[in-house]
Formats: sequence, C-alpha cells, structure tokens
Amino acid sequence: MNADIGLIGLAVMGENLVLNMESKGFSVAVYNRTTEKVDRFVGGRGAGKNITGCHSIEELCAALERPRKVMMLVKAGGAVDALIEKLMPHLEEGDIIIDGGNSHFPDTIRRTETVESRGLLYIGTGVSGGEEGALKGPSIMPGGSPAAWEHVRPIFQKIAAQTADGEPCCDWVGEGGAGHFVKMVHNGIEYGDMQMICETYQMMKAGLGMSNEEMHEVFGQWNQGELDSYLIEITRDILGYKTEDGEAVIDSILDTAGQKGTGKWTAQAALDLGQPLTLIGEAVFARCLSALKDERVAASKELSGPDGNFEGDREAMIEDLRQALYASKIASYAQGYQLMRAAAAEYGWNLNYGGIALMWRGGCIIRSVFLGKIKEAFDHDPELVNLLLDPFFQSAVDQAQAGWRRVVSRAVELGIPMPAISSALAFYDGYRSARLPANLLQAQRDYFGAHTYERVDRPRGEFFHTNWTGRGGDTAASTYSV
Repeated sequence: MNADIGLIGLAVMGENLVLNMESKGFSVAVYNRTTEKVDRFVGGRGAGKNITGCHSIEELCAALERPRKVMMLVKAGGAVDALIEKLMPHLEEGDIIIDGGNSHFPDTIRRTETVESRGLLYIGTGVSGGEEGALKGPSIMPGGSPAAWEHVRPIFQKIAAQTADGEPCCDWVGEGGAGHFVKMVHNGIEYGDMQMICETYQMMKAGLGMSNEEMHEVFGQWNQGELDSYLIEITRDILGYKTEDGEAVIDSILDTAGQKGTGKWTAQAALDLGQPLTLIGEAVFARCLSALKDERVAASKELSGPDGNFEGDREAMIEDLRQALYASKIASYAQGYQLMRAAAAEYGWNLNYGGIALMWRGGCIIRSVFLGKIKEAFDHDPELVNLLLDPFFQSAVDQAQAGWRRVVSRAVELGIPMPAISSALAFYDGYRSARLPANLLQAQRDYFGAHTYERVDRPRGEFFHTNWTGRGGDTAASTYSV
C-alpha cells in the first residue's frame, strides 16, 4: 500500500512533522539527501511506525498514493529550486509539490508558476511552532495552487494545532505566494512581540532594579490576563530558570541577537508596498544594534547620558508597563494587518483576515488570547481598514495610552532605549492626526526638485508647482510614487 504523503528533509522540523502525521493515521514515505539519516530515523524514532524509508527521490515518488504529495523541508533559497528540478521528472500531471520551509514569498510566486506550467500543482506553506509545534500541532498557512488544497486539506488540518473550540489552526490562505507572505508577516510580528517584551524587561531590570524572581512573578501574573501568550509564558519561565548550582542562566547569556531574515523581509515588503511598519522595522534594527557588542562596550565608556534609577511608585510603573506593552502590541498587529491588506491588493490575493488570526491562535510562536479579539473584529467587519478603528481595540488603547505615554517619557528620562514601544506610540499619534507636517515636506521637494504638490482647496490628483526663488521657471518634474 502506497504512502499518503512523502517528506524530504529529516532535520528537527521534518522528523517531528513526520511523527505528527503518522500519529494522526497517515502513512509517510521519507527521504533525506544524507541517506544515513533516513536509516537512523526509521530505525530510531520512527521504528515500528507506518513510515517508509527511501534512499532516492525516484524511490520516494514511486512509494506515494496518487495524486502524489511531496513535502520539502529544506533550507530556503537555491536548495528548494534544485530539489524541485530533481522532483519534477518523477511526478505526473496533478501531483503536488509542497514547500514547508521559510521561503521568501516572491520565490514561491515564481515557483508556483513554474511548477504549474509543467502540469503539476504547488503549495508554499508557512509552518510555525518550532520543534514542539511540529510534533504536537503547528500553525499551518498554505498558499499556491488552489486546486491542490482539497488533496492536502485532510492531512494539514488534522496535524495542525486546534483551538479550544476544536477549530484547526490551518486554512487556505490564497494564491501564489500568499501562504509564505502571511508566514513572513507572522515572523515579523514575532520579532516585534519579542522586542517589546525585551524593552519591558530592560526597564524593569535597569530602571526599576527588579530581580529575576520579581520579574518572573510579574510576567506570571500578566500571563493570566489580556497579555496571555506563548511569548509571555516562556519569558516567565526563562526568568525563573536556574541551574542545579543556582545560576540564573539569563544573566550569563551574551546580549547579541541573531536573526534568519524573515523580519528583514517583512520590513522590506513594507517599504516596497509603502506601508508604515515602524515597530517591526525597529525590532529588526534593534537586533542589528545588539550585534555591535564591541562597539557598544567601547561607546559606553565615552558617551554620556542619564543613568539614573526610577524614583516613584514602582507598582504603578509596573502597571504602566503592562498597559504600554498591550497598547504597543495592538499597534504592531494593526501595522501587520495593514501590510497584508496592501499585499492582497498588489498581488490579487483574497485574504481572510479573521481566518489568519484563527490560524495564529494555536501552535505558533505568537499564539495568544489576543488573537481571538482580532478574529472577532474581522468577523464583525470583514472590510475593517485598521484594527485601531475596531471598537474593542479603540477602547483598549484609550484605556492604556496614559500609562503608555508615561512609560515612554520615563524611559527617555532614564536613558533606557525603547525603540519598538516608542515607535508604536509615534505611529498611533501619527495615524490619529488629521494633518501631518508633510505639507512642509512637499514644499521642500517642490522647492529643490520641482516635484509639485496637491492643494487642500483643490481636488485630489491635481498637481501644482511654485517658482519659489523666482529663478526656477514653470517647468515641473513628473509626479510619481515609489
């Protein structure tokens, strides 16, 4: 009897996804370029299970039920293209190639077109949840060839995480690269969430002088309320973790952050689509700044600034920090959803925004109770322009913004950097401003480059030029937006 699905790439995610599929009743054929891994897996973690080890791509494809479904879990980039080329000669019309890695969405758009031109179907799917999620139930975000969905839906929705109501954290996202785009935005939001938590931690530690034990207690309390989430939960656990010798591991970790690029891709996509994704951009830059460790150590000995401790009501400031973190999180998700809306318009995707929030409710790194409110917002108004305009989130920010402003103000006074939280507040203040100083900016552009401007007393789309110096003449540059 042939296998229900094949999987190529037996690293941590691949192995765990195979075990997840098999535990849900599906038979799986597996292959890895280093065939020793196949034998080790089938004879080890996969022993006695409905898993078939294969030593070649040809053998894998021959072992699959039709239409064949082959999932790749290999490093993003050229390795994916090379594997697709090796796979296609062994597949037939209607067979499905699935990329479950963190591929960049333009690559997935291109690959979908290439594979479809050969009579095959293609899915580029985001898979989030790390090692544990892959084994027990990840969030899965598939896109690509719509005709492929009916064939992979039973597997994907059964192995995905389930909400408390029993709904799978997996649904069809859209055509082309939509699935990988949504996964990219998920990862960008993840960057933002992590950075905001880190800024809150630094204010507690450096500003309020709190111990790891005290911070452990606070994050534990926060995880019982509106901030209840996986990242708050693990922050609580990290701050409470000690070795057998009583060492707090967090204090011995070097303060230089790594990154694999999905946050950077999210910020680049925002620039390409003209969207103000300020918080995630700052989160990416904060990691870049952290990597300049030697420079920062040297600069700390030369550059001056406030270095004082907080004086005042510490408990009140902790509550302000909770409100600032919550309000900033709302702003970040509002920006992320703006970006997805712009991408849907640009690429012709029909995205289900409430459904995306549901997919993120369980299994993934940004899972939180907060996402249920986002789903409710889009269920109430599928055409919602911005989350900040939803009555629930509008009320939440109204209640939190006094504390939010106090936190940013006090951080500036103490010299504690809060790039993500402060940029979220700046975005909020900009978004609620009916008039911004861009009129002066347009005047400057027209002055030095004759780039023209629109007028408040004339219809949109009419452009004007002023001869500011009397020497420039009436010739104006063509008007365009990048």
